[in-house]
Amino acid sequence: MRVKPLGDRVLIEPLREEKRRGGIILPDTVEKERPEKGKIVAVGPGKIDDNGKKIPMNVKKGDVVLFTKYGPNEIKIDDKEYLIAREEDILAIIE
Repeated sequence: MRVKPLGDRVLIEPLREEKRRGGIILPDTVEKERPEKGKIVAVGPGKIDDNGKKIPMNVKKGDVVLFTKYGPNEIKIDDKEYLIAREEDILAIIE
């Protein structure tokens, strides 16, 4: 299934990192916090301003980003979890 975000929204694949404490790797079942890092899978066309002019997106497909913890909405596509977020929920691009 293909998903094309609308407006200034992006589709993000969450990237979960292993948590380490004192050299011990903790499994996902120990800490189930929502991720704050992900890879952009699809990007909407951009926001329309009050004058009807399209504002281009600052992110593109393939960018790895940091985003607000509770801003994005969780969705499931073909049994895989994704997040849909507005561009304003993205804090930074990781280079």
